[in-house]
Amino acid sequence: MMQGFFTKQQTQSISRPDGKVHSCASCGLYQHVQSPRMVPFGNFKKRILNIGKAPDETDDEKGRPFQGRAGRRLQQEYRRLGIDLFEDCLNVNAVNCCSLDDKGQVREPTQQEIACCRNRVLKVITEYQPHIIILFGTAAVTSLIGHRWKKDLGGIMKWRGWNIPDREFKAWICPVFSPEYVEKADSPEIDVIWKSDLKQAISMIKKPFPAFEDEEKYVEIIEAKDFMQSSLYPVPKIAAFDYETSGLKPHNKGHRIACASVCSNEKHVQVFMMPSNKAERLPFLNFLANPIIKKIAHNMKFEHAWSLVRLRQPVNGWYWDSMLAAHILDNRPGVTGLKFQVYVHFGVPDYDSEVSEYLHSNGSKSGNAFNKVLEMIKDPVKRQKLMIYCGLDSLYEFRLAKIQQEVIYGP
Repeated sequence: MMQGFFTKQQTQSISRPDGKVHSCASCGLYQHVQSPRMVPFGNFKKRILNIGKAPDETDDEKGRPFQGRAGRRLQQEYRRLGIDLFEDCLNVNAVNCCSLDDKGQVREPTQQEIACCRNRVLKVITEYQPHIIILFGTAAVTSLIGHRWKKDLGGIMKWRGWNIPDREFKAWICPVFSPEYVEKADSPEIDVIWKSDLKQAISMIKKPFPAFEDEEKYVEIIEAKDFMQSSLYPVPKIAAFDYETSGLKPHNKGHRIACASVCSNEKHVQVFMMPSNKAERLPFLNFLANPIIKKIAHNMKFEHAWSLVRLRQPVNGWYWDSMLAAHILDNRPGVTGLKFQVYVHFGVPDYDSEVSEYLHSNGSKSGNAFNKVLEMIKDPVKRQKLMIYCGLDSLYEFRLAKIQQEVIYGP
């Protein structure tokens, strides 16, 4: 979304993204520790950046991260994987000063303390350009992902085990349990998961970072009457499609499908406003009715219900539900939504925040409540952004389905 000549991301301060001042002065931890503002440590030979939670008492005393009992456990596990923690890696923490309570005991760092140190962590990434960034625990996830993730961030249980090709950092982001948590849990199951996740993360050393392109250039905005009418656009065998609508459920009077998008290959998606005239909708209705075209959606019951109620056309040829497949592959809470799946597979943490405020109802809990999409499409600039967003949904659904099928059925 443009703000003058700049995007929201360009005008948003890293050190104060929410308008609050985040600095060492506003945090104050540095005044009460032996090793304030602990600097990164390690020779970084294999371009691995480890981000821990915060220094413990031993780290604070020695002025280096991962020196205590939990750090020694990490050193041992890395050694088993052929990695030297201090020769092959660079080591920092989400909070660079030991966080102490009123009694001088080490405690969990607060959200404010993480926010105050975030700029220092980001500067380390900019300076060193790691190939792999391993996030040890929730504090590290909050530090690196929290300010960019506009939805429910959750904790390490949600994020562990994913190897994320983060486009902003051009690095593999690999969240795992913190060694402190593994040490404290003293659980064989947690230990097995931790070791497996670390092994998988370290394997990314040999995997080149993907060469991503800006997917917006693959979104073609057309008139509904022109959909699949060109001889250059043959009837597809498989296609993902998506709607942007005036609410979650279609049954209340006045509800509309604002726009629709259809993607039939990884580098092309067509999107159009949904006309009120049935004759102009006919090419799309024929697409829905055609059982030969295998259809993909993320939560297909949504598109099916809106097609049936608002277009009076049932969808024939359902083939793949990428949300259901995501649930089959990993049934942890909070991981099956399209935006989460897009980030962990394609490295895009936020492509909807500029339109998301229009997609939610005004405080009503009713599924038939209206959102602000119909208001949005009255403005030509906002309408175009809604259509691009709709097109990206279909494009990512198509790509995600392909990945899921390769995992489930094999290449």
